[in-house]
Amino acid sequence: MRDPMFISALDLFKIGIGPSSSHTVGPMLAARTFLEKILSLEFQEKSRVRCTLKGSLAYTGKGHATDRAVMLGLHDYSPQDLTGLDVDNLVYEINTKTHLTSLESCRFDSTADIIFDRQDTLPQHPNGMVFELLGDGGETLLTETYFSIGGGFIRDLNDIDNLVAPLQMESALVCPFSFGSGHNMLKMSNDSGKSIASMKRINELEYLSKKDLDDGLDNIWKTMLSCVENGLKTEGALPGSLNLSRRAKKLHDQLLENPEDANVTDWLCAYAMAVSEENAAGHMVVTAPTNGAAGVIPAILYYLVVHQGGTHEQIREFLLVASAIGGIIKMRSSISGAEVGCQGEVGSASSMAAAGLCAVRGGTTTQIENAAEIALEHHLGMTCDPVHGLVQVPCVERNGFGAIKAYTAASLAKRGTGQHFMSLDNCLAAMKQTGLEMSEKFKETSLGGLAVSNTEC
Repeated sequence: MRDPMFISALDLFKIGIGPSSSHTVGPMLAARTFLEKILSLEFQEKSRVRCTLKGSLAYTGKGHATDRAVMLGLHDYSPQDLTGLDVDNLVYEINTKTHLTSLESCRFDSTADIIFDRQDTLPQHPNGMVFELLGDGGETLLTETYFSIGGGFIRDLNDIDNLVAPLQMESALVCPFSFGSGHNMLKMSNDSGKSIASMKRINELEYLSKKDLDDGLDNIWKTMLSCVENGLKTEGALPGSLNLSRRAKKLHDQLLENPEDANVTDWLCAYAMAVSEENAAGHMVVTAPTNGAAGVIPAILYYLVVHQGGTHEQIREFLLVASAIGGIIKMRSSISGAEVGCQGEVGSASSMAAAGLCAVRGGTTTQIENAAEIALEHHLGMTCDPVHGLVQVPCVERNGFGAIKAYTAASLAKRGTGQHFMSLDNCLAAMKQTGLEMSEKFKETSLGGLAVSNTEC
């Protein structure tokens, strides 16, 4: 029996703006969706827009630039529109306006009309937001509730209760190899004689042309490559109250000066931190599968290409396999830090990267599934506790360690037979249950853990 599941690699890997896929990309898309609804009404009388952020969006929204994202979305920007733009200057210009760019009769003041409600969390999901169109007398003309469910995916109030995953994830399309579990992935591969990458490609081609798929995968890698290289050459302090200095360039320069003293962990940390610092700076990155974990997969791929001669086709195969594992994780658990903690973000990214690396090294399907499980197993219970609500501490270093674990997991699995005690599905069940039982303090609220342990001198 097939699982009702297929999530495209081009949906799982989104090109978006930092620092967070759930707290920046998702709210921007939600705001733009609400704008489209307003415009469809052709409402010309004086009105006003208000956005109320709930739950985790309220607690860490300032540090995650959620207010900026909402502002940009309501002014008709999507994450992809921001490529190459000076976002800081754009936000400054928008802040001088008293109305929506697309509708002069509709007032919007980001200071007064974006509310951080830390009292009431919506029961459906920790990342909720309520948009309202108010008449000149304060009456409600239109209201919509959206949920940012991780990885830049959003759902509205009508959809959130009709989803297929154990946690609040999106429903998915059915394809020839629509596996929603590791078990079915292994069975379908064994029955068909096809690799994970081949099955994933066949699924993709049900909805995309070969050109669109390959161009999409190539663009994902091109963006990842740019993120690594930009991060390796940029210095200075990251934005926000921590005044944290970038370290990736300095580390990389040291490695280049004495390459004989460098090992794989050094290089992976430099590459992963480079991307993570770009994300923390609010620059363009790829959700892989989230912005908070955006450095793990690019680090592994960059190391594969630069140090091990990885080919163009291997990059595509890697991304297809990684997205297949990411789809299973979304289906059976979550990639949202607000739902399950950082095990769902860096843990998921590490699992996906391990599977992709094992695949391009010639691993069997069972070895690939084993690699994914090993990497995820050693992130179970990891909290999401960003200091000051910023995606910097511990997030930047954590991406480096996620890449190291991915590399190690792939090596262990490739040297084994593929037979192992704990399955990926069982590991995901543990991850889901751990996330459900984890205190809200440790799930992207900055109310516990490292976020409250730093002391003032």
